[in-house]
Amino acid sequence: MRSGSEALSMLAVPLNVQILHSLDEEPTPLPDLRRAVGHPPVTTMRSYLRRLTELGLIERHREDDFPGSVSYAITGQGERLLAVAGVLQGWLRSSPEGNLELGETASKSAIKALVDGWSTGIVRALAARPLALTELNRVIPQVSYPTLERRLTAMRQVGLTQPEAQRDGRVTRCEVTPWLRHAVAPLTAAVGWESQCIPSKVPAPGRIDAEAAFLLAIPLLELSPELEGTCRLAVEFRRGSDLDFAGVTVTVVDGQIRSCVARIEGKPDAWVTGGVLDWFRWMRDLDGHQVEVGGDSALANALVDGLRGTLLRVPKS
Repeated sequence: MRSGSEALSMLAVPLNVQILHSLDEEPTPLPDLRRAVGHPPVTTMRSYLRRLTELGLIERHREDDFPGSVSYAITGQGERLLAVAGVLQGWLRSSPEGNLELGETASKSAIKALVDGWSTGIVRALAARPLALTELNRVIPQVSYPTLERRLTAMRQVGLTQPEAQRDGRVTRCEVTPWLRHAVAPLTAAVGWESQCIPSKVPAPGRIDAEAAFLLAIPLLELSPELEGTCRLAVEFRRGSDLDFAGVTVTVVDGQIRSCVARIEGKPDAWVTGGVLDWFRWMRDLDGHQVEVGGDSALANALVDGLRGTLLRVPKS
């Protein structure tokens, strides 16, 4: 499982979302909470409440006025996860199949297909270029062919991938859809939430996550026609005392994205570098980031402003 998957998987479960929304107003006694979410079986309710408590999303309080009675309250981490749910809901409503709502069967299938594609590296691979299933199997050898086939089929069925527009007559390749590109918004929101709220309980963001996010989002940008040059967008990862960097180099000609490749070597005209949480804070106009911008500031800021708009804007259906 990759960074961001835990948060999205939790939000794919209707009961988790219902519990968090029900507690968003005020602490609620257990009987009232169970009634508010549709009277699920007691054992089911307790299981979900236990998991949400373990993750620090809700708190359990014993009431003094009646022995044995308890109430639950949402925490700051739970409130921040609801913000991620808002980003995810905005993306679901732009589905090519029509508006999807959190809690529906169709939305659960779409989120699961996205998480499965993200976790296996399918999203990263297809974001770089269209691939046939056999080619994907060579790129991701650690995942079995049948598993890749099932997950690619699920992604196609919900509208995350489609056959390549141009075919060579021999091999049908899959490419990402605009809807999957816009999924960079809930994906990065989920990664940011995990990095801030439960870093010790989930995998840390890594090279594949950073590359996938940039490769998905960059083709969506609309830039001014006078912009031209190359820009490196890099994320800094700290592994103990060691530093690692991952990202992309973007080439812009006459305001058009000519290429976006997962390489950060060379001498670009501009560059933007920062840690995972620094990027997260900066892209959401939050204080406390330490992102370094160098070289052609007009080009660098135009790309980053475009990325910020892509991550904050709810795409139209």
